Amino acid sequence: MIGENDVRYVAKLARLHLDDAEAGRMTAELAKILAHIDKIAELDISDVEPTAHVLDIVNVTRADKPRPSVPRDEALKNAPAVGEDSFQVPKMS
Repeated sequence: MIGENDVRYVAKLARLHLDDAEAGRMTAELAKILAHIDKIAELDISDVEPTAHVLDIVNVTRADKPRPSVPRDEALKNAPAVGEDSFQVPKMS
């Protein structure tokens, strides 16, 4: 069973602030969700083939074919900043 401390811990990891009412409501909702998952886990699915999608989907994209790329000088000519033959971007902090 999930407790309010577990909910608060997960909320902290997700950097969410929950007041007392929200924490109580989330605890109840998550308990219901986990109970439902436990119920589903009881199903015998040994004869069910694994699938990524319930419908047959055919990939309609074109096949990859190698081709020459844009020359480096042409790709960099409109860049706002270039450094060491590559795009130069601001450092992320």
